[in-house]
Amino acid sequence: MLQVDRNYLALRDDLIWVDVGALTQARANRPEGLALYRPSFLDDLNGLDPSFDRWLSAERQRLALLARGLAETVLGEAAERSEVLAAAEQLLGIDPAHEGAWRAVMQSYGHAGDRTAAADAFARCKAALAEHAGLEPSSETLTLAKALREDRAIACDQVSVPGSDRDVRVGTSAPVRTEPGTRIRVGIMPPRALDPSRVDELSLGLAEEITTALAPFRWISCVSSPSLAAIAAESRDASPAWRSLKLDFLLEGTIQHGPHGVRIMARLLDMHAADEVIWAHRFDRAMDDMLALQDEIASAIVAQIAPELLLREGKRAVARRRADPTSHDLMLRAIPAIYRLDQAGFRAAGQMLEEALLLDPGNAAAHAWLAHWHIFLVGQGWAEDTAVAIRQACLLAERAVTLDPGDARALTLAGHVRGFLDGKAQEGRALHERALAINPNLALAWCLSGLAHCYLGEPDEAIRRINQAQILSPYDPHGFFFDMALTMPHLLRHEHKMAAEIGRRAIELNPIFSSSYKVLLAALGHLGREAEARALRARLLDLEPGFTISDAVRRSPLTREQDLAHYAEGLRLAGLAEDVAAPASPAVALSRHEPARRSSRAAGR
Repeated sequence: MLQVDRNYLALRDDLIWVDVGALTQARANRPEGLALYRPSFLDDLNGLDPSFDRWLSAERQRLALLARGLAETVLGEAAERSEVLAAAEQLLGIDPAHEGAWRAVMQSYGHAGDRTAAADAFARCKAALAEHAGLEPSSETLTLAKALREDRAIACDQVSVPGSDRDVRVGTSAPVRTEPGTRIRVGIMPPRALDPSRVDELSLGLAEEITTALAPFRWISCVSSPSLAAIAAESRDASPAWRSLKLDFLLEGTIQHGPHGVRIMARLLDMHAADEVIWAHRFDRAMDDMLALQDEIASAIVAQIAPELLLREGKRAVARRRADPTSHDLMLRAIPAIYRLDQAGFRAAGQMLEEALLLDPGNAAAHAWLAHWHIFLVGQGWAEDTAVAIRQACLLAERAVTLDPGDARALTLAGHVRGFLDGKAQEGRALHERALAINPNLALAWCLSGLAHCYLGEPDEAIRRINQAQILSPYDPHGFFFDMALTMPHLLRHEHKMAAEIGRRAIELNPIFSSSYKVLLAALGHLGREAEARALRARLLDLEPGFTISDAVRRSPLTREQDLAHYAEGLRLAGLAEDVAAPASPAVALSRHEPARRSSRAAGR
């Protein structure tokens, strides 16, 4: 039963059957594998060792995501009312806060004319969302409940996009589906030990840890390390086995042991560009705790390569220029322009995302990216109607989560929409926590959750979380955004010199992102640096002509009056204009702008 050598102990796959292995290999067209899932995976082994506890937690999350995906497939294929109810209840047993499943239950009872049962299902849905996610039902669920009470058909939500004569449909209760070829295929090669006489137990463990950490990224499909290890010696150009894998990217590396620790070299190769190295990093670590070491390095690698993969695929989609692009192609083409923030390219990206949703209204990722686009549209001051743009962002983010509740990126973007645009920082924080529970290696979720804590007047926790984002992904395409986010909690702690230093760095990384100028300007105002503030103010007004203190106050998501007053006073000291006669004090300014601020939030909701 055991395969043993001096440094390695394993169970032989060809002689034993393991339920978790069978569940992992279960396919969407054979959902009977779901019967193998148990949420209490190895619960009798809790508390043995901190590193093992971390592995148990990650494995339970991975299995829950896998089981949920299978259950969503079963629900999507169910036709008869009894099948729909059974599949929905099965999915709710895995994820009690899955609104798509709750709506399927409500609709099934509604179609059968049992409005009492439908109302009971809605009550259970509200209770489950509050208990397990700390959330209220989405607007779509509320609309469905109201329609069932009134015994009428359910309409599809629509979002009109400024500058377009069409509507983007964000309705349908269909579960998430993936177009063929929409996932990036990444091979995880176990790092090669430079000492050929050594069988390195760290190598396979690290490869498995990286594969597990990549699993929550919905747009990545991993080829397992044992599959690659078996053909490692074959030529990548000539081997049929390598060609059959159809890899887009390959992660490989080496391990070298020294007297005081270990050195791990990792690099990411683009298999469509003659194995071009597009990312590489060196990790020098002590070998005190091998499991903790695997977890730390895997988290860092995954957080750094994930945005590289997405940007690389986006640039490839732009270069490909198919005559008849798919929804996924259009979404990929839009992503690089969203990061650059050039206004002409940015608006073209919004049009591409709109077209992507017209082609596939069930594309959860495209909904999330278009919500992201609207966040920047409002933040840059480019929205023709801010209230309309906020409403669109809210609906798109909610739809993204509804279509794919397991997409951590969609969840954290929905949380940022609620906190930054809709003034609901508490609800936003709950969504960020859910995103981090699904994917603790998503740097953007750490940054946005830090901002939510900042909005709620918790700058210390905000700094800790945003720093974690930067540790995970120090060269992230969102680096300018991470630095901008870090300036505000330092400003609120009256650490104006530090806020100014970080703000300058944010502007160097992206001089087009106007939010970086605003917090830096407030810090310079409190520092009394008039000459620097004057030059910075002119650059800000080039980006957002006519921007005033009242605009800053009205748009700000800060919830504590003293924080908002400190921000506004810094802008005033830096010479930014009021849009009306200057008030006697910051408190007066706040009282004057607060009605407009409340009005903007109400319009956004």
